[in-house]
Amino acid sequence: MYGWNGRILRVNLTTGETSVEEVDPRMARDFIGGRGWAIRYLYNEMDPRVDPLSPENKLVFATGPLTATPVPTGNRYMVTTKSPLTGAISCSNSGGFFPTEMKRTGFDLFIFEGRAERPVYLWVNDDRVELRPADHLWGRTVFETEDMLRAETDPRARVACIGPAGERLAPIAAILNDKHRAAARSGVGAVMGSKNLKAVVVRGTRRIPLAYPKELKALADQVVEEVKQAVAAGKATLRIYGTAYVPPVTNEVGILPTYNFRTGVFAGAEAISGRVLSEKYLIRPKACYGCPIACGRVTRVEDPLFGGEGEGPEYETIGALGSACGVDNLAAITKANYICNELGLDTISAGVTIACAMEMYELGLIPESDIGRPLRFGDAQAVVEMVRLAGLREGFGDLIAQGSYRLASHYGHPEFSMSAKKQEFPAYDPRGAKGMGLLYATSNIGASHMAGDTAYMEVFGVPKKVDPLSWEDKPRLVKYFEDIFTIVDAAGLCVFLSIRYLFEPTYNVEPVRISRLMEYATGAGYDEETLLRAGERVYNLERMFLVRAGFSRADDTLPPRMLHEPMPEGPAKGHVVELDRMLPEYYRLRGWDENGVPTPEKLAELGLLEG
Repeated sequence: MYGWNGRILRVNLTTGETSVEEVDPRMARDFIGGRGWAIRYLYNEMDPRVDPLSPENKLVFATGPLTATPVPTGNRYMVTTKSPLTGAISCSNSGGFFPTEMKRTGFDLFIFEGRAERPVYLWVNDDRVELRPADHLWGRTVFETEDMLRAETDPRARVACIGPAGERLAPIAAILNDKHRAAARSGVGAVMGSKNLKAVVVRGTRRIPLAYPKELKALADQVVEEVKQAVAAGKATLRIYGTAYVPPVTNEVGILPTYNFRTGVFAGAEAISGRVLSEKYLIRPKACYGCPIACGRVTRVEDPLFGGEGEGPEYETIGALGSACGVDNLAAITKANYICNELGLDTISAGVTIACAMEMYELGLIPESDIGRPLRFGDAQAVVEMVRLAGLREGFGDLIAQGSYRLASHYGHPEFSMSAKKQEFPAYDPRGAKGMGLLYATSNIGASHMAGDTAYMEVFGVPKKVDPLSWEDKPRLVKYFEDIFTIVDAAGLCVFLSIRYLFEPTYNVEPVRISRLMEYATGAGYDEETLLRAGERVYNLERMFLVRAGFSRADDTLPPRMLHEPMPEGPAKGHVVELDRMLPEYYRLRGWDENGVPTPEKLAELGLLEG
């Protein structure tokens, strides 16, 4: 095989046994890799109705065929499991340096089964595989854990681990690798904690065999040169400001989440912008392995209340911990981000859950005695305190750690949870970007911009601008972007570079370049049509996982605020999400029935029909 290693490492945590399996080349091609391979194994091997925190749930670390290749940003891995936050499938994505190191061990996937009796970590050094005791690491922060593990294995090793939030089974717990890169969403850290798996440590020296290495290198070099030209011309906004450049942009179009998504306009948007981050706190940009963009931010805050050093914050973090909570203090937002990374929390879910609690407190629905202090919009110190309590599951933080849906339901008002399938919205109010509304509602993983971010076209005009306030054309756009993002995830690429440089600038975002890269890497016969069909196949299999888990059309919905409360101000004033008009057409385009279930005809067309 080319591009893939063609090997799976299976780890039975209950027995302590490990085994190696060869991969069927046809399966490899049909499901691409990464996210695709992961759902293929989970769907075939696991009952989707299992308790996500039970030993019967499986946890998959998955690289793609372009991971660890010369392709720029070919350095992503997916964490896939049944989510304890949503009850649906999770596909949590991360970069850094860990994914390349993992694939260079000679394995494409790690599949974890069962539950260890005591805390353990996995150490993979090329072909040498060990489960080692981790009692001495339990209770340690992410940063402490990585330092200790590199000291006792190999200083060149890379580490993915959980912090106290994952150990304490917080449904919004993340898995952190390289200290600051996060497979953050859907509570994957809690699943890892439920298995008593503290960390995965990898050191790999193998090179990935490529079908057409010269052709792949030539196209990869061309893409890198285009990025360099954009940087030289001052057009590479991600290099200059990171994703933190976005708050003023989304504020200008009226979709920056503010006061728990009551409005999309925030007076303090400029104060939490990438420009301010760069002027006050930036030490240097930082790139993941093989990335010419370098959107990461190494930062330092010397504020007496909120001092610290680390990486970030990203836009989504700023939107969740900042404007959604009414906070315009960037030092406090950055500090809260540091704490999330240290303790292992999803910054999006943490921030939006705190915002939910703030709104309910101000409405008198949560008594101050339950919280232990006032919790009002704009209180920067309260956000920092709540994040720390959530990561440790102490006091009121125990409810924060469960996500906004469970918190709001605890007090009898789930309508204040800005979530879909119980997962918190990212930082785009969908009333002003209708495609994002349909995306949140239909996503297999719950609300997530990483499931098919139509804001690229609705907000940023990449690769082409569409009207964000129109709903008529959005079912087609959402379906297409969901399939496209599935391809990117399965291949092991970063969407930032992929959407901007690997797709043709047409309405349909045809994957011309990515299909060529896939073919040069694997030699498996990929073209645009084959690749798009593979992305659709993976997406439909994920949907079938949800169907078997008990999800239905009733779950493809949004909070009442998005459907019935018009945006009160800004460019999107008066708008709601016309989900009732978009959803039937979306199902039709997908080849699903009126209840959102893939038809036998669609499954047969994709080679997924059982029996």
